[in-house]
Amino acid sequence: MISTLEKEITFRFLKARKKDGFLNVISIFSFIGISLGVAVLIIVMSVMNGFRSELINKIVGFNSHITVKTYDSKIDDVKLNNQKLKLISKNIIFSNSGEAIILKNSTSKGILLRGYKNDEFSKLDIINNDKFKGNKSSLINNSISIGNELSFAYNLNIGDEISLMSPSGIETIVGSMPKQKTFIITSIFNSGLADFDNNIAFINLNILEEFFSYPVSERNIEIYLNNPNNIESQKAIVQNIFKDEFVFSWADMNNSLFSALKVERNVMFIILSLIIIVAAFNIISGLTILVKNKTKDIAILKSIGVLNKSIVKIFFLIGVIIGTSATLFGIFLGVTFSIYIENFRQFLSSTFNISLFPEEIYFLSKMPSEINISSILIISLCSILITIIVSIFPAFKAAKLDPIKALKYE
Repeated sequence: MISTLEKEITFRFLKARKKDGFLNVISIFSFIGISLGVAVLIIVMSVMNGFRSELINKIVGFNSHITVKTYDSKIDDVKLNNQKLKLISKNIIFSNSGEAIILKNSTSKGILLRGYKNDEFSKLDIINNDKFKGNKSSLINNSISIGNELSFAYNLNIGDEISLMSPSGIETIVGSMPKQKTFIITSIFNSGLADFDNNIAFINLNILEEFFSYPVSERNIEIYLNNPNNIESQKAIVQNIFKDEFVFSWADMNNSLFSALKVERNVMFIILSLIIIVAAFNIISGLTILVKNKTKDIAILKSIGVLNKSIVKIFFLIGVIIGTSATLFGIFLGVTFSIYIENFRQFLSSTFNISLFPEEIYFLSKMPSEINISSILIISLCSILITIIVSIFPAFKAAKLDPIKALKYE
């Protein structure tokens, strides 16, 4: 416990005096360094969390939560009507895909075709956003839905025709010839991810199977969950139902991407933590100078019977107060900036006439930010723990001071 006397002496030592000018500068720099370190860490972590969430939303919006792939055998209807599957799923859609070549304006380009039934195409999340153009329920016969990046690249619009070539050949008297079919563009989608919008298109499932000579038994099952957050446990339920099929989730398909994001996030945390550590070490300098300046005061306190452990507590408390108050101020700055980061971006863009975070590059209309309470707690605890550690050495140094020698040389 800290006594009233120890508290009074601590706050008296914290008060600025003219002769302690250099000491005050060090204390201020320590305070500012720790505050900025904590604030920047919170801001960076919030923005990276926001980016991750936006990326997940876009990827999940374009892909099913769980996909079941068959091994050349038709899936039993009993499995599809399983009560556990119905309980966790919002939609169950049949699909298939294949690689084709676009032929347009004497140029060619590889593309992935994904086939859906006409009545199930409108259930896709990517179709139900405000950037979708065209008929949501028209995926019949020779109609095709392409991404906006592909439409820009080939100057294509709704109603235009494009030719696709399939690697599946047609046997003729002169040998095998690749299939070629003309499609009419009936809609243009925008997922916000250039790679998807430039390389994927949708056509009718029956037309796709005919185009690639796929049997019906090779159809995939796309499962859209009611609650996609706990993906692994629900994937286990699906895997238990479809024991003879290959089951994978959207997270499995993008595992390398999110692993890279996680590594980048951890590296940023370590690098930015160094700011706090460097600033915290200024506390050692500040407290050491304070001990030097307060040598006479410490000697007097010892001569009137103040114990060494009380001296330790006083100087330890000074370091902790500086570190804790700086951390709390840093949390306030970081959370405030994270909440209003889009307003700051717009202000800087309009004031200096520069384009910060352009939508055409990042495919996001605003700066994403997601405040994570657990991240803030970890950052705060680490910052306070560092200040506690660096305050120990000067505090014990003050306690070891010999009062007789101190008064003799004053």
